[in-house]
Amino acid sequence: MRVFSLRTLREFWEQHPDAETPLRAWHRLALKANWQTLAEVRCEISNADAVHTRSGVLTVFNIGGNKYRLIVRMKYEFQRIFIRATLTHEEYDEGKWKE
Repeated sequence: MRVFSLRTLREFWEQHPDAETPLRAWHRLALKANWQTLAEVRCEISNADAVHTRSGVLTVFNIGGNKYRLIVRMKYEFQRIFIRATLTHEEYDEGKWKE
């Protein structure tokens, strides 16, 4: 899959250095993947969850032992992943990312 974009992840881990290793690991895995459904994603990353928002379905990954959340829009038919947000657990719980 193609991930748009690593720069977004890099900007986050520059603020949260302990997130770099797990975000890089997620990125490497995603680049090698050929996911067609959320079920296929969950075979490799069991903590992936679908969240329904006004703008559609987003996929949320727990990163760094549940300390961070990576929120993406998966376009399986085009093999694309668009990073919507990378947040601390506290920021995620505020729910502003759903708007």
